[in-house]
Amino acid sequence: MTVLVLDNPELIAKAVVASGFNAAALTAEARPPHRMRFHYGFNKHALDSSDKAIILQHAVYLRQHPTVSVRIQGHSDNFGAEDYNRFLSRLRTNAVARFLIKEGIAESRILVASWGSARPFTNPDDRAANRRVEIEYLTSDMAKAL
Repeated sequence: MTVLVLDNPELIAKAVVASGFNAAALTAEARPPHRMRFHYGFNKHALDSSDKAIILQHAVYLRQHPTVSVRIQGHSDNFGAEDYNRFLSRLRTNAVARFLIKEGIAESRILVASWGSARPFTNPDDRAANRRVEIEYLTSDMAKAL
């Protein structure tokens, strides 16, 4: 019996890529992206480039799993009037929803909820942690119930 030992990681990597193996596609199909929470600066609602890259991964997952829906929940800190905080949290959820729709996700698969400062993630005084959007995956039965 002959055993071939390859001790050159670069050569092994090239051989794997040449064979058509794509580890990113394999892990993307298995489960949704790990990051489900996106934080914002004070009085901000626009997505930054790193957030867009992660949300794009969510869009890829959703395209691969057409029976899965998402609920996007927007939050704000407790600074200022609650009416404005609900409005700001709505702007945040809409930014994420529009991005997913632009990436080919049907609007019917996206539920949005804007909570303002009513549901803090941590202590209400930890304002930076409470300015966020959270993505939650739902099965089709869960989405119909909501």
